[in-house]
Amino acid sequence: MARVVVIGAGAMGLAAAHHAAKRGHAVTVVEAAREPGGMAAHLDLAGLSIERFYHFVCRADRPTFELMAELGIGDRMRWVPTSMGYYVDGTLHRWGDPVSLLRFPSLSPVEKLRYGAMMFVETKRRDWRPLDDVSARDWITRWCGASVYERMWAPLFRLKFFQHADNVSAAWIWTRIKRLGTSRRSLVQEELGHIEGGSQTLVDALVSSVERQGGTLRCGAPAEHIAIVDGAVTGVTAGGETLPADAVICTVPTPHVSALVPAMPAAERARYDAIENIGVVCVLFRLRRSITPHFWVNIADPRFTIPGIVEFSNLRPTGDTVVYVPYYMPSDRPEFSRDDETFRAEALGYLKMLQPALRDDDVVATKIGRLRHAQPVCPPGFSRLLPDVQTSVRGLQIADTAFYYPEDRGISESVRLGREMAERLP
Repeated sequence: MARVVVIGAGAMGLAAAHHAAKRGHAVTVVEAAREPGGMAAHLDLAGLSIERFYHFVCRADRPTFELMAELGIGDRMRWVPTSMGYYVDGTLHRWGDPVSLLRFPSLSPVEKLRYGAMMFVETKRRDWRPLDDVSARDWITRWCGASVYERMWAPLFRLKFFQHADNVSAAWIWTRIKRLGTSRRSLVQEELGHIEGGSQTLVDALVSSVERQGGTLRCGAPAEHIAIVDGAVTGVTAGGETLPADAVICTVPTPHVSALVPAMPAAERARYDAIENIGVVCVLFRLRRSITPHFWVNIADPRFTIPGIVEFSNLRPTGDTVVYVPYYMPSDRPEFSRDDETFRAEALGYLKMLQPALRDDDVVATKIGRLRHAQPVCPPGFSRLLPDVQTSVRGLQIADTAFYYPEDRGISESVRLGREMAERLP
């Protein structure tokens, strides 16, 4: 039995702790926030328990289903027919299926043919590696033409990745297309899932499992230092207390790694420092009126500074309408530091543009979440930039959402990687 300290009580850290405890290790989880869950944590929205940042499940998310079954909550998965919209030229169009593509007015017949061919062929692709060194811009342009990229894709990339927009890996965007494209009830009907009770259902089950197996969870205890002696990890200082450790699983965002492990070789720490991240300010509304009939709406309109909205209540029944309005941007941009009311007022204005019938008194509640490190930037060749999960320090494993590449952030990848790190423990 090893003494294992897991840093971070998000889905990855909790999954790692669950599997480590199951293997007989003595596990302690330390978390900076006052509650477990990380990006999957819930908040109270005028009496409604809801994720601070939106999550959904696809049919391909097998690690999630396996873990839920193991925890005894496999029957809490719910599947819902959903749809996607595209707001362009001041009009909302249905999007994401062959019929919608044929009816879409902003593409020529030839462009529609090329776009449809890309979606059909690429959802059948099995190997992402040939796309690793290709930019999404070049890949989409090769399939659909420069005009389609500039009209349909570039506005979304620029409002999420800013200066990195034209240098995002094709492999990364391909996995998003494939994951959604294979989560369908039929050719024309998308189907997504949610966990009954929200992501908190899974978080609570994981916490219960860790504690039932003798593990300890310490919230409000930010990790401050990972100690190394003779090339091996020996402990973690968190919340002012030093915890001895034979092994450490660190799941905090990679920009924090250098400060946590100053004794790690400089060249190794530099690889973590080189991974860039995009921040997010997510405005969450509870409303008395629906905005659109769709779960996700992409927005390509110069009047908007957001790439889309998520009407979450079109996936999970929540009573009132629940809408997420995410502002992605590098956290060092001045806009990121704007006050909450500025974001709330601007986001509400955007919702009124999408739904002119929306009034101020339709707003039941608003909450705003901020993350400085919400989305890793994955340029072409990103797989070679990532350090190994097992570091050069004996007993120390490090991973965050960047290590899901080419997959994007998601609970399924979190629990998969958490399990894999637990299985590597001595």
